[in-house]
Amino acid sequence: MQHTTKTPAILLLADGTIFHGKSIGISGKTFGEVCFNTGMTGYQEIFTDPSYFGQIMVATNPHIGNYGVNANEVEADRIMISGLVCKNFSFNHSRPNSESNLYDYFEKQNLICISDVDTRALVSYIRDNGAQNAIICTDGTAVTELKQLLRSVPDMKGLELASKVSTTASYLYGDENATYKIAALDLGIKRNILRNLAKRDCYIKVFPYNASFEDLKSFNPDGYFLSNGPGDPEPLVGAIEVAKKIFTSDKPLFGICLGHQIIGLANGVSTYKMFNGHRGINHPVMNVLTGKGEITSQNHGFAVNREELEKHTDLEITHFHINDNTVAGMKMKSKSVFSVQYHPEASPGPHDSSYLFDDFIKNIQKSKSPIEA
Repeated sequence: MQHTTKTPAILLLADGTIFHGKSIGISGKTFGEVCFNTGMTGYQEIFTDPSYFGQIMVATNPHIGNYGVNANEVEADRIMISGLVCKNFSFNHSRPNSESNLYDYFEKQNLICISDVDTRALVSYIRDNGAQNAIICTDGTAVTELKQLLRSVPDMKGLELASKVSTTASYLYGDENATYKIAALDLGIKRNILRNLAKRDCYIKVFPYNASFEDLKSFNPDGYFLSNGPGDPEPLVGAIEVAKKIFTSDKPLFGICLGHQIIGLANGVSTYKMFNGHRGINHPVMNVLTGKGEITSQNHGFAVNREELEKHTDLEITHFHINDNTVAGMKMKSKSVFSVQYHPEASPGPHDSSYLFDDFIKNIQKSKSPIEA
């Protein structure tokens, strides 16, 4: 659907700064924490990633929509971002296997988008001033009213959002005759995580965010998984308790992103909100165990406290972010438990870290056959 006229629109930040642009044609306003992703591809994966729930996404790639959308490239059943800010929005698409244009995809889900924004200036501003709440307005509401509305938007710090994106009922994924059974706690799980486990001969039962350890254990799994997800990990006291009980079960545990932070908190290590998070598909990580660098896909605004982790007698840093030395991976010395802050399942994205799923399977194999190990 080609639009020839675009109406003026604005992005208002919590500190009062205004960036001007144009509406792509969907009228309204939307709130969220403004953040940016440096990936040059994979916009549909980004838009449907539950970890982005409650956030307004700024795309650093100047062209968004140019290759349309495809139903096989989603991480959830719906768009998860609160809104989109971009430079050039393409109403036309030119990829043979695309099923629709991005505008129709947005219109069906009423996703507010502002284009024609100086995104380089905006990203520079966010980098200097930190992540903050913002509002996109495409319906002409007065700035004074928008400022009033923006004051009522809660800060991401302390905000529990897993309940907004988690499944409401348990479900099964994969082949029921698979060799391994995995109980996964859904804090905002990406579909590609399930695909990666299933293709490694796993049958997965996915449980709601508020499921108890007893619920997960009832599946009689060979291993446990704690998923990615949005918001602050600290309010997730139930998930933290589940992690503690998994430790005592002596079954292998793998955590990604929010799941990684939950494992840290369950070990008494605190988490903190970053000035700006890591979001993109080209983040460099050092694997301490192998001495090799890895290019990774990342999406997080919270991190595990490195100083506390280094003092912990039962935790060991396995990976760190080369740009800022933040914790990117860890493992427990006394248990078959490990986690990473980034996304080894990324698609599209780098596959340097897909071996982590293999490591999880190896841990399960050792757990099932302790004599052979």
